[in-house]
Amino acid sequence: MKQTWLLVGGALVVIGFAWMVLVGIPHTMLVRVEAPPGLEPYTESQARGRTVYIRNGCIYCHTQQVRDDAFTSDVARGWGRRPTVPADYVYDRPHLMGTMRTGPDLINVGIRLPDPEWHLIHFYDPRAVVEWSIMPPYRFLFDEVPEEEVGPDDRVVAIPGRGPDEPVVVATPDVLALVDYLRSLNRSYPLAQPAGAAEDAGIAEPGEPAEVDDRSGRTMP
Repeated sequence: MKQTWLLVGGALVVIGFAWMVLVGIPHTMLVRVEAPPGLEPYTESQARGRTVYIRNGCIYCHTQQVRDDAFTSDVARGWGRRPTVPADYVYDRPHLMGTMRTGPDLINVGIRLPDPEWHLIHFYDPRAVVEWSIMPPYRFLFDEVPEEEVGPDDRVVAIPGRGPDEPVVVATPDVLALVDYLRSLNRSYPLAQPAGAAEDAGIAEPGEPAEVDDRSGRTMP
């Protein structure tokens, strides 16, 4: 019995120490991180779109993090002008950094793909804009109605290849908010750093990112 309590006590000590090192200390260090001047809080529409993003599992195929270019090619591939830092996620609850890149990283997709129409077509029929895309269509985020039932405030999406006799594709508020959220993703603003810190840390200075082919995630020449 005594050995059992000794084993349980030892396990609790190990767990407590691990929690302190992996959770407690980092939380203490990061709890006072302030938002950079270039980072704006999400608008009501963007926050709604973020909820739609989470609800539809986008995090399972897309990351939202640019890793340090000292040991990765994220910056060279054009996914960001610099590695992301804790301050870039001040307004993100929960964080959506992700762990898998079945598709390209999205933390700066707002500056790579600013056209809302492209995103709307992409969500309705990914292969209409990216022939070899493996992304599933999200047509349930759209309504298909007869042309005569389209309202003056409806956002009609011109899907390539649809005939004149087919119903009109109308974007729902959810997909419009989702596109609004994606277009807000921009972590290209410069961070205040002491002189020489960027060079010492191996962080790229702000500049024009490499052009990225978001159809495949490969860097374009």
